[in-house]
Amino acid sequence: MSKQKVYFKTFGCRTNVFDTQVMINALRDFIQTPYEEDSDIVVVNSCTVTNSADSGVRNYINRLQNEGKRIYFTGCGVQTQGQALLDKGLVNGVFGHSHKENINTLLKQDSKFYLHDDLESLENEILSDFVGKSRAFIKIQEGCDFACSYCIIPSVRGKARSFSKEKILEQVESLTQKGFSEFIITGTNMGSWGKDFGSNITALVESLCAIPALKRLRIGSLEPSQIDEKFLEILDNPKIERHLHIALQHTSPKMLKIMNRLNTFEKDLELFCILHDKGFALGSDFIVGHPGESEKIWQEAFENFSQLPLTHLHSFIYSPRDNTPSALLKDRINGNVAKERKKQIETSVQENNLAFREALCSKKIPLNVLVENVISQDSMSIAQGFDEYYNKVQMISKKLILKDSWIKLEKFNPKMDKNYAEI
Repeated sequence: MSKQKVYFKTFGCRTNVFDTQVMINALRDFIQTPYEEDSDIVVVNSCTVTNSADSGVRNYINRLQNEGKRIYFTGCGVQTQGQALLDKGLVNGVFGHSHKENINTLLKQDSKFYLHDDLESLENEILSDFVGKSRAFIKIQEGCDFACSYCIIPSVRGKARSFSKEKILEQVESLTQKGFSEFIITGTNMGSWGKDFGSNITALVESLCAIPALKRLRIGSLEPSQIDEKFLEILDNPKIERHLHIALQHTSPKMLKIMNRLNTFEKDLELFCILHDKGFALGSDFIVGHPGESEKIWQEAFENFSQLPLTHLHSFIYSPRDNTPSALLKDRINGNVAKERKKQIETSVQENNLAFREALCSKKIPLNVLVENVISQDSMSIAQGFDEYYNKVQMISKKLILKDSWIKLEKFNPKMDKNYAEI
């Protein structure tokens, strides 16, 4: 009897990408397929950070209803909508993060089930591969101890807890044996790594960079309040990607207090200027339209925002989440106003990004690109990848370009959407 094929649909952050790989790695009696239309079973790894994230997951599940597939639901949305999906008969089973290593057994069950999450668990297995990816994501910790007023994630991921340094290094070493050379470390609140056993993110990054086969290390999202002098010192290591994502969430002092954030704009600006002077491209998260964001506060926020040397941005419109302090606030912001503010900051950062890349070009600073996709067309290779500043690059060559290879570009042409090069 042939094995049934399983398709994984992953929503949300890089931590979810890693969690999906854990499930793929745990399959024994099933075959993972990259094609939804080819599958017998669909596992939906959900995100619940915003209402739109919940809606996107529901829409996807609704679309599958007439295709005769068995559907299973996991991820951060288990607590917020898992029971409702099961009660409506839209899914065959629901299971929390802590059960993902048992997925092979769960998919064999004939009866419907709901398995609550254990918010203190950490997975045990070492991934043997990272299917379908050129770069490997490494989850270094789980959960968050922050109490941001708008955020539901601590209640669905639990308190901050760290994987041991030994296990993380073993995981990276294992994947280098599979040919991976670029790694992205990630987590729910990555900068808190090690605090539960007296270590810190700086010590971990130093150890990772010491692995000979690791060529480039990308550090996932950090909180500005967790970056200290020692961390700034290790950024001179050439293996560290010249891009950092630092979650500010807002640039108005009053809004930061309403959001119960630990960072302040004054210190954020100082930090970003230091990193900019070190040559880093800089990204951030920004929530637009949170209750209390009056026009006067927004004007101050945008003026402050414009001072930051930002080159990348993940902006989103505030979405009330049940059982969070922000959801109780009354002074809501009109949706159209929020959309306009979002567009305003995104346009500003897009212009900054182009200027940053043009400066690299004029200074003749070469780019190191990991090739992630290659298409052969009319005896030409058209390849795409990301450079060390986390900017997309498209390369055209009459020579064969191999996926997962590294290319050093001495010349490139920056355009608004990406960098272009002929090699």
